[in-house]
Amino acid sequence: MMTLRALILSGLAAGLLVSAPARAQEVEATALPPLDFFSASGRPTGLAETLWDQASARTLRTVLPLLAERPLSPAAEALARRLLAAGGRGPEGAGDDPEVAARRLQALMALGDTPAARTILSRTAGLARSEPLSRAAAEAALLAGEDQAACDIGRALSVDRDQVYWLRLRAFCQAQAGETPAAQLTYDLAQGVARDAVFARLMGAILTGAEPGAGALRGGLDYALSRRLGLELSAVEAPPAIARALAGEAPPREASWNIVAGSGPLSAAVAVLAQGDLDLAENLRAVLAEPDAEPVDALGLALLDALIAAARGRQDRATLDRLVERGGVGEARDRRRAQDGALILAALGTPFGADARGEFAAFPIAQGKAPPARLAAMDQAAEAGLVGETALLALWTSAEAGLAGPSPADRARIIRALRAAGQDDHAREFAVEGLLALR
Repeated sequence: MMTLRALILSGLAAGLLVSAPARAQEVEATALPPLDFFSASGRPTGLAETLWDQASARTLRTVLPLLAERPLSPAAEALARRLLAAGGRGPEGAGDDPEVAARRLQALMALGDTPAARTILSRTAGLARSEPLSRAAAEAALLAGEDQAACDIGRALSVDRDQVYWLRLRAFCQAQAGETPAAQLTYDLAQGVARDAVFARLMGAILTGAEPGAGALRGGLDYALSRRLGLELSAVEAPPAIARALAGEAPPREASWNIVAGSGPLSAAVAVLAQGDLDLAENLRAVLAEPDAEPVDALGLALLDALIAAARGRQDRATLDRLVERGGVGEARDRRRAQDGALILAALGTPFGADARGEFAAFPIAQGKAPPARLAAMDQAAEAGLVGETALLALWTSAEAGLAGPSPADRARIIRALRAAGQDDHAREFAVEGLLALR
């Protein structure tokens, strides 16, 4: 007969044997999403790996070439660099496309963030089987001054080796290796495919010792040829990628604006704020409030207060109401400046007073240039929290606007959308940029 203790132990053991499989069945393995060309990041950005969830592949294909080819305002550049350096599975239908991935890298390099592009490429498999990705990798290496690495990439390429870019690079690499007859033959082949006067002048000088003329900086290969010839490049106009390669500069993480200060503390405060020194700007603003300070332009002071509030991310109803007040008096140009300033500050979420809201509603603010359908798509993406899609649509409008950035009406929509998508820092930068334009 079993003792009571034995019965208890026996029952516990049986329970353990029965329950163990049941508990094992409760553990479910969660499969990680497969990696694609967008999964690798170029640097820490703080953006979630889900940033491209539900993003439109069509929009991505449309916007990436614009970011590589068109100038952007500082606020748009900062947003584009951060977005493209972030890692996360790309939009469905685009993340596995090597041509789209190469466009991302080309845009990063055009925006001056070649280090981020190279980091992404170092984490990307299958470069030798993709001509677009290999070309991006070769250009990144040339911009970094690593000519041998670019030559190695060209030799490893297993597809589309007869394209003119690779013929030109091969001619340069053969010349680098002292293989002059082979380099001459490859040079002739390249010119037969597509004549290029600049490449002919620079490569011809390497091959024959002829006078090379001025240096060129259209891309990484021009940069390498000019360096090989020891040409002076400081006076040659260069795109951002090469300009930063020459200067050895890392791209800025935040937007800043180069504004020359005029006379007086008001102008000085605006200039130092534009360069990122908000504390000094506030100290200069305090000087303007001292009893013995010289009188300053009321609109200029209101715009400075709006700049400080926007840069701090602080709601300032009093300043907004003052801008609305200034929007109804004075010359037409000053009224427009005040009205646009009120529109931009309000887009950051600062509420109007009741009277000011009624006056603001009657302002004849000019309509923006962005198509209504794009703005509606951006609003919907922002409301859904789709970070990548919202940013792409904002950058689409920014790229079309150029260096000056979007119009006040379009800018206000972008600011509201970025805030709704949780990108408050970028919303503030777009607001500061817009207010600086009104100074």
